Amino acid sequence: MKRPPQSLGQIFAAPLLIATASVVGLVCALTGEGWRDAVSWAGLAAPVTATVWAIKTRLS
Repeated sequence: MKRPPQSLGQIFAAPLLIATASVVGLVCALTGEGWRDAVSWAGLAAPVTATVWAIKTRLS
């Protein structure tokens, strides 16, 4: 089945969101403790979660 063409915004929306979450996670991990630890864990888990989801989707 063929997909309709996508705009650049649609193509790069997910990678931009993952990159932003990673940068926020890294900055929070390097600058503080407390609530920033939770934000850093969530931000740094975003690329791992996206990769696992993509592999699972491709294999099924």
